[in-house]
Amino acid sequence: MEKKVIRAGIIGSGFAAKFHLDALQRVFSTKVEIAGVYSKSPEELKELCETRGLLAFDSMEELIAASDILHVCTPPVTHEPIAIEVLKQDKDVIIEKPFTGYFGDRTPEFNGDTFPREKGLEQAIASINRLLEAEKNSKGSIMYAENWVYAPAVQKEREVIEKTKAQILWIQAQQSHSGSHSLDYGKWRMSGGGSLMGKGCHPLTTAIYFKHVEGKVRFGKPIHPKTISARTHAITRMDNFINEGHLKDSYTDVEDYAFTHIVFEDGTIADIVASELLHGGVKNYVEVHANNHRTICNITPNNAMETYNPVDENFKDIYVVEKTGTKQGWSHISPDEGWFNGYQHEMDAFYRSSAYGEPIESNSALAADVIATIYAGYVSAERNGAEVNINICK
Repeated sequence: MEKKVIRAGIIGSGFAAKFHLDALQRVFSTKVEIAGVYSKSPEELKELCETRGLLAFDSMEELIAASDILHVCTPPVTHEPIAIEVLKQDKDVIIEKPFTGYFGDRTPEFNGDTFPREKGLEQAIASINRLLEAEKNSKGSIMYAENWVYAPAVQKEREVIEKTKAQILWIQAQQSHSGSHSLDYGKWRMSGGGSLMGKGCHPLTTAIYFKHVEGKVRFGKPIHPKTISARTHAITRMDNFINEGHLKDSYTDVEDYAFTHIVFEDGTIADIVASELLHGGVKNYVEVHANNHRTICNITPNNAMETYNPVDENFKDIYVVEKTGTKQGWSHISPDEGWFNGYQHEMDAFYRSSAYGEPIESNSALAADVIATIYAGYVSAERNGAEVNINICK
C-alpha cells in the first residue's frame, strides 16, 4: 500500500523547531512533505529556511492552510492561542512540552516570586479546559510532544506493565542537569515556572503515563494523580551561592530545584526530582517498583557506549552527550541520543495517527493531568509542602 502524504507546517524557528525537523527525517509510516515554516523572528526564520531549503511563510494563517499537521515549537506562553487557531481549522496540532501554563499578566514587570499560586493553578486549569474544548469541537487532534513517553525503554516498560497486568506501587524519576542556556527559561512570564515545569514535566509525564497504562489494562480507565506535596528552592539565586561557572544562574524569578511526592487515586505513589544543580551531563531516569517486577529506564545517560578520552581537545568536534561539562575522561557517549530520547518514535506515532487514525500514547488527556499536577505542586510548595488536591480536567 502506498504511504499517505502528510504536509507538515513548523511554527517557530528555534531549538525545538530544529529537532522536530530532524526527527521528521526518520518518520517511516507516512511520506512527510514540509510545507514550510512561520516564525515571528525574521532573521532566525531566514537562516533556518535557507539552511534547510524550506519555504518561509509570511503569516501563520497561510501556513496552517497549506498544512495537514502543525508543529507548535514556540515558547510555552504562546502554545494555547496557536493550538486553538490550528484546531479551529480542523488540523492536527503537535504541541511541544510543556503543554500550557500560567504566565502572569505577560508584562516585563511580572514577578514569578510573588503571585498567589492558587491564581496560577486556577488560570492553568482554565487554559487546559480551553484547549480540551477546542479539541472536542475540532476534527483535528492534540498530540503532546513528550518524547520520554516514546523513549524505547519507556515503551518496553509499557509492554511489561500491559502483559503482566502489573500493579505499580511506587515510581521514582528524575530529570536534572546544569541549567538552561535560554534567558527566557529563567523568567516565569515566558516559561510558566522553573525546574518543576521545565524539567519535572518529563519524569512526571512518564510516571502518570505508566499509571494511565496500568489503569486501562486493569480497570479499563486511567489511574489519575490525586494529591501532591512539593518543595521548590532557588539555590543559585541565594546571596551565599558561590558561582564557579559550572552551573547556570541566570534565573530571575523561578526555582532551580523541585521535589514532588504524588499520591494516585489507588493510593500508590511517585517521587519526582527536577533540578538545575547537576554536574556531568544529564540524569534522566524512571524507576518502576511494581508488585511483580522492578524496572529502571535509563534514558540519559545509559551505558550503550562508554568512551575514555585522555585529552578534552581530542573530542572538540565530537558530540558526546547533552550538557556534559567536559569530554575528558570516561563518558557515557550517546551513539544516537535522539533515538534513546524517543524523538523520532513520537513523530512517527503522531504521523501514523494523523494519516490512519491510530490512537496515540501522548495525548491531551495525559498533558492535562501533567499540567494540573505541576500547578497543584506550586500551590503545595507555597504552603511549605502541604498536601494539595489535584483537579483533573476531563
